[in-house]
This record gives sequence, structure tokens and C-alpha cells, in this order.
Amino acid sequence: MINIVLYEPEIPENTGNIMRTCAATGAKLHLIRPLGFALNTGVINRSAVNYIDKVNYTLYDDFNDFVSKNNGEYYFFTRYGKKAHSDVDFSDKSKNIYLIFGKESTGIPKEILRKYLDRCIRIPSSDNVRCLNVSNSVAIAVYEVLRQQDYLDLYRTEPFKGEDWLEKD
Repeated sequence: MINIVLYEPEIPENTGNIMRTCAATGAKLHLIRPLGFALNTGVINRSAVNYIDKVNYTLYDDFNDFVSKNNGEYYFFTRYGKKAHSDVDFSDKSKNIYLIFGKESTGIPKEILRKYLDRCIRIPSSDNVRCLNVSNSVAIAVYEVLRQQDYLDLYRTEPFKGEDWLEKD
């Protein structure tokens, strides 16, 4: 299973976008408190485009609470990582994979990252920015895992209007 973990997210629009990505990919969302917003706000609903009811998510009191309840392969996305996300082998579908992202202002605390130095990952970028937006980073990461796992059971054609919609008049 693919799991997205947000450590103390601060911006509701980002979390809403990530919820939509989770609904689209079947990834489970883990939210580690404190949150910088209430989950029942209109901003979350607008960003998630009313897909919140299709998102499997769990709230945790802190990082230790999260770790005590979740076993699997942890990967920390940080601008300090020295390994590219595309260099990690995510192909084993039997593993519980946790993609962990920090809060928008400060990321994941150094005290946490130091315990997992071999699991710190960076999405390559230029020196024009410190890092990418967290919701963009989540989308890049989850789709890299899905690509390596042959997209699991996701639709490869448009499920609502039909796969041949473009060909029809």
C-alpha cells in the first residue's frame, strides 16, 4: 500500500490538493498534528473538490504516535536528501511504503531525519528555489511509486465518458 504522510501541515489548500491526489491514486493519507487548519473548512473542501469522502485518512497526535501504529518502509522527502526520488526502488508491491513530507515552513525536523539518513530523498530542482510546493511533491512522488508498480489497478483510460470519447463526434 502507498501511504502519504504529512508532518504538521500548515496550509489547507495544499492538504486539500493532496487529498484529491490520494482519492485519485488510492493512497492512504496520514496527518500528524498539529494541523494549521481545521479539516472541516470550506478551503479544504474546495481544494479537494469534494473528494474528501473518498479519502482514507488517519490523524495522529505526533510523530511518535504515527510510528507506533505504522510499520513499513519510510521515505522522507526533504531538500536535504542526497538521493533522487527516481533512484529509489519502489517496485515491490507487497511493501507498505510511507512517503513522508514536512510542514510547509520548516519541513521535517532534523531530529527525525537524522534517524533515517539513508531514507532522505530529494526531488531534483535548480538552485532558483529551496524546494517544490508540497502538494506538487506528493504528486511527483506517488506517481513515481505507481509508475514503478505499473500503476496497480488505476484506470489507464477515462472511466466517465469512455475510452473512445475523443474519437466520437
